[in-house]
Amino acid sequence: MNNFKYFFQFLIIISLLSIFKLLGIKYSTILSGKIFEFFGPFFRSNKISFSNLSRAIPELDEIKKNKMIRNMWNNYGRILAEYVFIKDYRKSKKFSDKIIIKNQHELENIKKSSKPVIFVSGHFNNFELMAMHLEKSGIDLVAIYRPLNNIFLNPIMEYIRKRYICGKQVKKGISGTKQLLKFFKNGTSIALMIDQRVSEGVYSKFFNKNALTTTIPAQFVKKFNVKIVPIYIERNPENKFTIEINKSIEFSNNETLDTITLKLNEVLEKMILKNPDQWIWTHNRWKN
Repeated sequence: MNNFKYFFQFLIIISLLSIFKLLGIKYSTILSGKIFEFFGPFFRSNKISFSNLSRAIPELDEIKKNKMIRNMWNNYGRILAEYVFIKDYRKSKKFSDKIIIKNQHELENIKKSSKPVIFVSGHFNNFELMAMHLEKSGIDLVAIYRPLNNIFLNPIMEYIRKRYICGKQVKKGISGTKQLLKFFKNGTSIALMIDQRVSEGVYSKFFNKNALTTTIPAQFVKKFNVKIVPIYIERNPENKFTIEINKSIEFSNNETLDTITLKLNEVLEKMILKNPDQWIWTHNRWKN
């Protein structure tokens, strides 16, 4: 039954991507945004988004919450359309000029030091462009990713990610963590999202409520005294983006896995609150 559903989804997505290619990036992102904005509220994840937003920013009234969730779905749709043009963002000057970089010198300093770092971020808009820029900047990078549940779409997504976003990809999970360690010991920096719920993490405060959180960054800090570099992206008008490379964070030796993880959650919170409607609220982050 699931395979039938996934194949039906596959046909719809492939059809949409073909239409987007014909329309060009301007009109395809507008159309895809409106499609997701219309259909998003019918998904179960829309209720999860509303619950998450109510928990994280309780002072918002219902009208503002609904507006933020509507904008989130619109951004979701735009991201889908942009996968068609991801090659252009990678290779075309016309597209790459749409990405403004803040603090590029931080990346240059990392390259000069010849020491790998851990880049951390969340599912902001368009999150794929962050790893792409890091690799384009000459950072030897490996990215952690979670395979799609859809067995028909996942091979396409893996191809796009490895070909145009980041050549070195490691699947999320225990075996993936072992691969990360091997890459890191060979001088490769790591990029990972710290905003998803994980089964192998620890409970850490996130917007004042415990959430299962990955400890991978904290483990590397404790074992290798590695620097953590937060990175953030936001969408601007006309399909333009701003990527901000934050100053690296160094933790003292007396920090524990829990305190490091908590501090990184606090960093993530600040990034989310810059543009709450540009974070993907559909993850069941606080599920027990």
